Amino acid sequence: MSGKTAIVAGATGLIGGFLLRHLIADPRYARIVALTRRPLDGVASPKLENLIADFDALEQSIANKNLAVDDAYCALGTTIKIAGSQAAFRKVDHDYILAFAQAAKALGAKRFLLVSAIGADAKSQIFYSRVKGETEQAVGALGFAALHIFRPGMLIGSRAEKRPVEEIGAIAAPFLNALMLGPARPYRSIEAETVAKAMVAAASNEIPGRQIHTYDEMERLAGV
Repeated sequence: MSGKTAIVAGATGLIGGFLLRHLIADPRYARIVALTRRPLDGVASPKLENLIADFDALEQSIANKNLAVDDAYCALGTTIKIAGSQAAFRKVDHDYILAFAQAAKALGAKRFLLVSAIGADAKSQIFYSRVKGETEQAVGALGFAALHIFRPGMLIGSRAEKRPVEEIGAIAAPFLNALMLGPARPYRSIEAETVAKAMVAAASNEIPGRQIHTYDEMERLAGV
């Protein structure tokens, strides 16, 4: 089969849903493998393979699946409120992401594209930001030829689960974004689909090493 293979984690989420659709539409990819904990609904393509995976035992989930990967996309993520505790949040936003990155590296992925968050900093006093920063560091230590880190502010888009703060933020976003100038620009709210489009566009970048994309760069990559 000609064309590249992409593997995706977090495909049932807000960014991940858009990501799948844009990957399917991209002629560079001939095969897209979506690792999910439950079957995908509403997305179908001859390119797409849905592999039900246990993220607590990811290596066993993908064993003997004849996978060789070019690009790995990670849109895994939750909130402390939804996870139920800081420990449960860290399990998803650090442990599962790192397990996926390790699996992707073992499958031959040269490029890893990760959704993180604005303010990510392993030394932050804020738990959420600290976990995001520690995750970036852990994935970076795996030695991918290229690591693209996307740090959006508040995401705009319709989720399956209710997040009242984000819903209020989405209504206020046009007004608040206009006030966020200079150093505050990276904190602007951004459409989830814009992030997804930026990720797919960034995968055509052959520049090696670690690259961080915030609001302006994501909008530029997405052609907004």
